[in-house]
Amino acid sequence: MRWLPVGTRAITALLGSAEPVAASGLGRVHFTGIGGAGMSGIARIMRSRGISVSGSDLVPSPALDELRALGATVYLGHASANLGDLRAGDTLVATSAIRPDNPELTEALRRRMRVLHRASALASLMIGRRVIAVAGTHGKTTTTSMLATVLRGCGADPGYAIGGVLTESGLGAEDGSGIDFVAEADESDGSFVLLSPDAAVITNVEADHLDNYAGLSEITDAFVAFGARTSGMVLACADDPGARAVADRLESAGPGSPKCIVRYGTSALADYRLGDIRSHGMAVSFTVTAQRTPFGEISAQMTVQVPGRHNALNAAAAFAAAVELGFAPPRVSAAIDSYRGARRRMELKGQADRVRVFDSYAHHPTELAADLRAARDIADGGRVIAVFQPHLYSRTRIFAREFGAALGLADEVVVLDVYAAREDPEPGVTGKLVADMVPGGRARFLPGQDSDAVAVVVDIAAPGDVVLTMGAGDVTALGPRLVEALRR
Repeated sequence: MRWLPVGTRAITALLGSAEPVAASGLGRVHFTGIGGAGMSGIARIMRSRGISVSGSDLVPSPALDELRALGATVYLGHASANLGDLRAGDTLVATSAIRPDNPELTEALRRRMRVLHRASALASLMIGRRVIAVAGTHGKTTTTSMLATVLRGCGADPGYAIGGVLTESGLGAEDGSGIDFVAEADESDGSFVLLSPDAAVITNVEADHLDNYAGLSEITDAFVAFGARTSGMVLACADDPGARAVADRLESAGPGSPKCIVRYGTSALADYRLGDIRSHGMAVSFTVTAQRTPFGEISAQMTVQVPGRHNALNAAAAFAAAVELGFAPPRVSAAIDSYRGARRRMELKGQADRVRVFDSYAHHPTELAADLRAARDIADGGRVIAVFQPHLYSRTRIFAREFGAALGLADEVVVLDVYAAREDPEPGVTGKLVADMVPGGRARFLPGQDSDAVAVVVDIAAPGDVVLTMGAGDVTALGPRLVEALRR
């Protein structure tokens, strides 16, 4: 079944939808946009298998430096000349974020090279492995990271590809020597339906990426299509209405649907049920009970070293998935305890003058609210200061009111201008739309330089406060600068 959201059908159609080719049959591989979290991870694994890798990106980054060190040829800027002497039989990998007239894409098509979407390239790497794919509007990077950590802790040495970086390994992808491969499945452009996992996790389903989808109904259809391509278990969050609706549709689909639907959460409908959720500053503890598992009736208590109720749910998903895959509950819960987070997911950047600075990838109202509630637990009586950079003009326009309401959970709010990413500017759409929606007039809109934000936060912050930089753009660079300014 082929399913594509409306906004990316033209470009994704160019990137191919055929069954994956084994990575060893891709020839030499060039990545357009090789510095992205997902693309660089795939390139890393290909290099570890001895595949010739090249690629290009628009700006320097540590990911590019690491790939060069591994033997990849990396260019700054996109140009047809970057393809060198690649020809038919070789492969270009791209994402739907590139434009149809990208010079590398058009040159690859002219040379009759194989052209693959990033998801198809990932699928090629996973042939012959037991694949567990983690999808969801929120929490998929954290849950994928947790599950990879659990399987590593259980001695499985899994492969993994995450849209982030594991704190413990400093990597976002490794090939591993085991049979299991854990992959983050990206719903943003519908390309996760190019995967055919053996097991899938669905953390939640909400309206997002409305530059690519017509609405929540179409997003739900995409998750159902993704679940229908799963040959074994689909594990869904019973607490989330969207994930629950997808699970119900899959369960009633009959032949061709996944072999079993398993649910987790605090809900009475959950097969793996959470209870006694307690926050402890930078950690959260909880219990999980289940009546029917591969190990019979089980009850486990564990603590995960990241804050917030939402991370208790993410950890429960990783626990349930691992147990259903056949890993012993005591080893799984011990491995959960060893998890230390992923970069840009409530990552502590430093502390100065008793002010702690964290960085968060949150870029959707639900994510902002979850992380700000977690920050409140961490602050323990201190104030929470949010520095938010909206991501995408379309998302800012559509969710301005919801962003404002979520930011209302902070004591002080600084809103930066929109990080455009792949979009062209929209007249009248700026960060001020969000700042104006924060209740009580507590938000300051700063359309100028990053140094303005640093100066404002340093002026606001007092000992005991928690500062949280939030967004999917380059706001992450503010964290270290804030810490240094506070020290001065």
